[in-house]
Amino acid sequence: MGYRKTLQHPVIARLSLIQLISYFGTWFSQVAIFSMLVAYGADAITIAFTAAMAMLPAVVLAPMIGVIIDRIEFKKLMFALLLIEIIMTLGFLLINSLDYVWLLMILIFIRSAAASLLFSAEMALFPKIVKDEMLKNTNEIHSIIWSFTYAFGMAIGGVVTYYLGYHTAFVIDALLYSLAVLILLGLKLSHERTIHTDSNWKMFTDGFHYIRSRRKILHLILLHAAIGLTSFDALITLLADFQYKELIAVPLAIGLMNATRAVGLMIGPFFIGKIITKENLHYFFLLQGLAIILWSQLQENYYIALIGLFVTGFFITTLWSYTYLLIQEETEAQYMGRVISYNDMFFMLSNVATALFIGYASKANVSLQAITFILGVGFVLTALYYLWFKKHY
Repeated sequence: MGYRKTLQHPVIARLSLIQLISYFGTWFSQVAIFSMLVAYGADAITIAFTAAMAMLPAVVLAPMIGVIIDRIEFKKLMFALLLIEIIMTLGFLLINSLDYVWLLMILIFIRSAAASLLFSAEMALFPKIVKDEMLKNTNEIHSIIWSFTYAFGMAIGGVVTYYLGYHTAFVIDALLYSLAVLILLGLKLSHERTIHTDSNWKMFTDGFHYIRSRRKILHLILLHAAIGLTSFDALITLLADFQYKELIAVPLAIGLMNATRAVGLMIGPFFIGKIITKENLHYFFLLQGLAIILWSQLQENYYIALIGLFVTGFFITTLWSYTYLLIQEETEAQYMGRVISYNDMFFMLSNVATALFIGYASKANVSLQAITFILGVGFVLTALYYLWFKKHY
């Protein structure tokens, strides 16, 4: 079954379109946010904390997110979350200096909380409406859309930010979210919902005990979390600011670097998705690590480094979608929302830790090349972890 057949499913098709529009807007304004911070003179720690703030909600709100997903009807939840993202995005217009960076971080936290909840709700919904090969394709389509919007959102966002300014980028982003709301209104869901009568606290504790009692799921969650080592937002911003700004404007440098990496993210699944299996997964973790190490050795030259960035993106999408599939297949339907939210919590915790490591290591005068190399070694260790996991489970 191919991607075209999967997209003929009416719910998958409409949700994919909503994802395409809303994700594009998110990455479109991401360039504006980090370019604005650089223009206002933000240091490495401020940039790292801002990157971390976009990931933190999935970490601290995971228990609540899981209960909400399992209890509230999907369409109503999605509608409310998209409205929150619109309001928070428009709030970015209030930021005009580093004096308001605290407000920026609050707005990013709330918008990211809505985005995290929406993402987890979608990933919990998919296994309830499609199965087997169609579920695998749905995960990969979701990843490809993320990668495609990451590439073009970053690239176009960089150009718009450079020529039209931050505020214009934020307004365009809010309009894109509004279009996603209009498309959502036509969504029709007919899957059987599980009605939960337990208290929120009982649902929370049951979900926690469910994961704790199933060690295989817990190990799969940790393997998926390793992909958070590719959280390069802070690293790419620092490279643009410290090494490349004399060659190319910071917004354009950020946009082009992220777009180049995302082209690899988008193309990779078409080659790797058909051959990745449980038996050879460790090879792809290893290749991901070697790709990042290669990039670390090419960073001195901006244009040659773009080749390294493309290679780093080539394996990420498939690793992300395939490890997510393994978790979905191991989880019972009535616990899906809570397991998915805990999985996203560990994944985002890995992203936060990576962003903070980049910021503090840079402040400690560790070279950006060395920081990148260390992240690559992390994937080599993950490959060894998966070999251990495969032997025992």
